[in-house]
Amino acid sequence: MLVNEYQSVAGFQVNRSLYQFIGQEVLPGLNIEVDDFFPKLLSIFSELTQQNQALLLQRDQLQSKIDQWHQDNAGAFDLDAYQQFLQDIGYLLPKPAPFELDLGPVDDEIAHIAGPQLVVPISSARFALNALNARWGSLYDTLYGSDVIDKKIKGEERAAQVINWTNTFLDESIPLKTGSYAQVVAIDMHSKTPVFILADKSATQLENLESFVGNTENSILIKHHNLHIELVLDPATQAVQDVILESALTTIIDFEDSVATVGSEEKISAYRNFLGLMKRDLEIKFCKGEQTVVRKINTDKTYTDANGDSNTLSGSSLMLVRNVGHHMLTDLIKTPDNQEVPEGILDAMVTTLIALHDIKNLGANSKKGNVYIVKPKMHGPDEVAFSIKLFEKVEQALGLNANTLKIGIMDEERRTSTNLAACIKVAAKRVIFINTGFLDRTGDEIHTSMQAGVMLPKSKIKSQPWIKAYEVLNVQVGLNCGMYKQAQIGKGMWAQPDQMREMLESKLGHLQAGANCAWVPSPTAATLHATHYHRFDVFSRQQQLMQTPLEVNEQDLLLAPVLDSSTTLSMADIQTELNNNAQSILGYVVRWIDQGVGCSKVMDIDQVGLMEDRATLRISSQHMANWLHHEICSKEQIERVFKEMALVVDEQNQHDPLYQNMAPSYNGTAFKAALSLVYRGVSEPNGYTEAILKEYRQKRLAELSQ
Repeated sequence: MLVNEYQSVAGFQVNRSLYQFIGQEVLPGLNIEVDDFFPKLLSIFSELTQQNQALLLQRDQLQSKIDQWHQDNAGAFDLDAYQQFLQDIGYLLPKPAPFELDLGPVDDEIAHIAGPQLVVPISSARFALNALNARWGSLYDTLYGSDVIDKKIKGEERAAQVINWTNTFLDESIPLKTGSYAQVVAIDMHSKTPVFILADKSATQLENLESFVGNTENSILIKHHNLHIELVLDPATQAVQDVILESALTTIIDFEDSVATVGSEEKISAYRNFLGLMKRDLEIKFCKGEQTVVRKINTDKTYTDANGDSNTLSGSSLMLVRNVGHHMLTDLIKTPDNQEVPEGILDAMVTTLIALHDIKNLGANSKKGNVYIVKPKMHGPDEVAFSIKLFEKVEQALGLNANTLKIGIMDEERRTSTNLAACIKVAAKRVIFINTGFLDRTGDEIHTSMQAGVMLPKSKIKSQPWIKAYEVLNVQVGLNCGMYKQAQIGKGMWAQPDQMREMLESKLGHLQAGANCAWVPSPTAATLHATHYHRFDVFSRQQQLMQTPLEVNEQDLLLAPVLDSSTTLSMADIQTELNNNAQSILGYVVRWIDQGVGCSKVMDIDQVGLMEDRATLRISSQHMANWLHHEICSKEQIERVFKEMALVVDEQNQHDPLYQNMAPSYNGTAFKAALSLVYRGVSEPNGYTEAILKEYRQKRLAELSQ
């Protein structure tokens, strides 16, 4: 970036495009002047940057001590001694005394309704709009277009199976007093409550009349487990024409793992998209066949209740925003000594400033006047406390009431998992979300235990005791800390967007585990996952769990997923694992570096489409780094397998007009970045991939500009 692209403000250098974006696009209508905003922002940098750096240094120091302990105790692991060591160095902290959450008003979608949660990259306006509009989804369309109904079944038979599946679902969720939805030929909406006419001309009503919410001109609304089901009627026959489910209750607008915002314009474009969402005026046009489609945020759904009064239901998903972690730096602003500043501080201030448009608009997003910020990759309660301190500074700078900014704590680093109650306690006035993220948590587990030994193959890591302890304890600790009907306890992403039948069969387990929200990869998945929340009462399950003794040993969290002395790896095992990891790394990195795509469906080595982001990249690169470090494979093997897998990835992307082959030169920036992730994996702080990706993306942008 050239020097003349900055302007001096209070001794800092501020990117001119950022300065103009804030002044010309964000601030109008907020009664804040640009010359008032930036000095306050820069003051926060002056106050908090050193503490931010100290927390990152503490991470490195703790990791160094853990590495040394494993080296000193090689071949003689003693779990009790290890636990005591972690306590001695301040990694494991005492459990806090009992406390209560004091959150104030929180939107119902977070506190009182269980349902699906989407995560969407803010870099794509189209995807973001699709996600917000996934608050409501057609069950007919979703079933017809997915593999829930066998893809071999076509035409009228397929439509018939969609209707049969839906009728069974309705019978289970909102049953009639007599008969089945399969027998309903019309619905009479002229009575105070709807009357269902069956094929034998008899009439019946809902088994639970209180579940009836109201009707629109051509539909009736029914509530079950606090979620709405809309039966859309054919205007001519009054027969059921479609079934619309309230689906994605909340959406995390992501500035972190699913985006690649390295260049200044990429980051500002992301902020601009978020501004459009918060002002409710984001709109895109695109061609679909011969038609031009205009997409914008859906309006609210208006209906008439049983008393004849007009009411509305939200037409769009409630937005949370995920800022970047404490370790990320940005050159959008530079310190007086020409250093990059913590990007997380910039995100907190700018995304909150943008959210003022929602607060000013009387809560088009948050009806309670809150800003919901999800913070990733925090290590322990000190780092959570730092986020709280940052939020306080932002509130003061922007004239907001205390605790307007609520926090989502992502439990994806081991020091947070092992000290989760303490993390929640320091955020007791703000915490509205915790969740498990198996992918990032696995990457951190590998890096934390890098010197403990050789990691198991990835498929076997999932079955180790630590992962069960992690998933169970997250829910139990959250409930013990008072999150029942106050906050979201979430579970992670379903990563196979085309395998919806399998998702339906397995993701109910997240509810049975006690999670009142779980991540899904698409609007289609959100509508299908919504059926789980009708079939299973999550809040009743949480009540049961609050009265149930723990099912796991907390010490299991400290058991690294390493090979034991009785297990050996064959050459075939090693080759298969290397191929899998290298193909996964290349498939993701080549798009990140060459095209700036932070999240996409990437074909794995078996041609199965997986939603990939930096979390999956962290696992694969850390796993290969571990095997290389412990001499399970050689550097020559690594290079050979990357070249072989580059051919596979090139072929998988042959129909992408923007794609550039890695073979046969194997000298491109993306290929070099992939190798660096492995070769530098042991030394890279916490095994994070961001610094390397940023470094090589900047090189690629420089190449493209020449």
